[in-house]
Amino acid sequence: MATYKEKVGTAVTNNAGAFPGAADGELWFNSTASTFQYQYSATVDAWSTGGNLNTGRMGVGGAGIQTAAIGFGGYPPGSPKAKTELYNGSTWTEVNDMVGGTRYDIKGTGTQTAALAFGGGAAPLRALTETWNGTNWTEVTNMSTARGSGAFAGGTNTAGIAAGGNSPPLTANTELYNGTNWTEVNNMNLARQGIGSAAYVSQTAGLAFGGEAPSANKNETELWNGTN
Repeated sequence: MATYKEKVGTAVTNNAGAFPGAADGELWFNSTASTFQYQYSATVDAWSTGGNLNTGRMGVGGAGIQTAAIGFGGYPPGSPKAKTELYNGSTWTEVNDMVGGTRYDIKGTGTQTAALAFGGGAAPLRALTETWNGTNWTEVTNMSTARGSGAFAGGTNTAGIAAGGNSPPLTANTELYNGTNWTEVNNMNLARQGIGSAAYVSQTAGLAFGGEAPSANKNETELWNGTN
């Protein structure tokens, strides 16, 4: 077996603290911390251009991951859409439309083959909920509170959470979905719309931040622990 020096070209260096002269991929011993340390350069992430949607629109609902996403609904010039498109990491493909009617500012969660879509703007606002099985949408039990305009959302298609949004007026209402029905639980502290949420949002762990309350944008952040 080759030694570390034979592989890297240098022996393991002993250094008191950090080793500024370490090359990328080099190991050294930090005698101050009594531990081995390794030098590496973090990859700098950047945005790159992917394939365009087939139908340009705003207020699109979505679910899935970067290489297997689903987008649905939205509002292009003219009227809301029920269109659904799937993304494979490079291109979008139009598939079967939603069945509950055209709307925008829809919230979604789940995966490309098992998604949940709920709420949304139209005339009037909707409490509609639909599930996606990878091929078709099916309308299921409505939410208790009709809402649109960016309600906070997360979870899976059988364990979803929705909070906030424009009902109107703005609401702090929170609901949980169990795969069959929605149940109202404890409200958010601040009623608002256009709320941001973190990727790990679930029925038991959520982070909601920002948004718009009457007459002002907000910077408040709230944590959801499954109860409050």
